[in-house]
Amino acid sequence: MLRLSRLTIAAAAALAAFAGPAAAQEFPPSDAAAQEAPVDAAPTANEWFPPDQQQAAAAAEAPVTTTDATAPGTTTTAAAPGQTIPRRDIFDAAGDLFGDGAEGLAGILERILGDQGEPIAYISGQEAGGAFVFGLRYGSGVMRHRIEGDRNVYWTGPSLGFDVGADANKVFVLVYNLNDSQRLFRRYPNAEGHAYVIGGFTAGYLRRGDVVLIPVRLGVGMRLGVNAGYMRFSERNRWLPF
Repeated sequence: MLRLSRLTIAAAAALAAFAGPAAAQEFPPSDAAAQEAPVDAAPTANEWFPPDQQQAAAAAEAPVTTTDATAPGTTTTAAAPGQTIPRRDIFDAAGDLFGDGAEGLAGILERILGDQGEPIAYISGQEAGGAFVFGLRYGSGVMRHRIEGDRNVYWTGPSLGFDVGADANKVFVLVYNLNDSQRLFRRYPNAEGHAYVIGGFTAGYLRRGDVVLIPVRLGVGMRLGVNAGYMRFSERNRWLPF
C-alpha cells in the first residue's frame, strides 16, 4: 500500500514537470504578438494602385479647400448694379433733346453734376406757358428711371408774380433720391438752392422732402419778371393747373 502511494505521487510529479514546459511553449511571444495585433482588412493604396496612379488617388482623398470670394482682400468679378444713371448717358440724352453741340449745355450739366452727383432718373420733354401776373405752364415728357424703367409724365406749373410774356421750352429734368417713381406725382414748390444760368440755358431747383428736381430749360419767347409757384407732376394730362 505504501509502495502504491509512492508510485502515485511520483507519477503526478512527472506529469506536472512535463506539462509545465509544454504550457510555456504553447504560444510563443511572436505568435502571441501576432494574435494581439489589429488586423487591417483593407489593403493599402500601394497594394491596389500601380505607382503611376498612386498620386491621383492621394489627390482625390485630399481635403478640399474653398476660398470665400467675399473675404477681405479678395476681388469679385461681378459688381453690384449701379443705382444712378452714368454721366455719359446724361450727356447723350440731353444732347438728343437739345441738339448736339448746343452752346452752354455741357457747361451747365457739368456744373449740376459736379454739385449734385449723378441722378437716379431724368425727364426729357417740352413745355409751353404764358403769364400776365398769373402764369400757367404745361408740359409732358418721358421719365427714364434707373431701376424702374420708362414712363410718361405730365406736369403743370402755376405761378403768381410780376411776370408777363410767353415762351416754349425744351426741358430736361434731373431727378435725385426718387427710389419709388410713384413719389414723383405730387407738387414741388420752388425751394432755396442753386440756380444755374449758362449760355441760353437756365436751371432751377425744386425740392420736396429728400427728392430734388433740377429742370434745365432752353426755349424761345419772352418772359419778363419774377414769380413764385410750383410744378405738379401727374400720370395723365391735366387741364387744371392746381
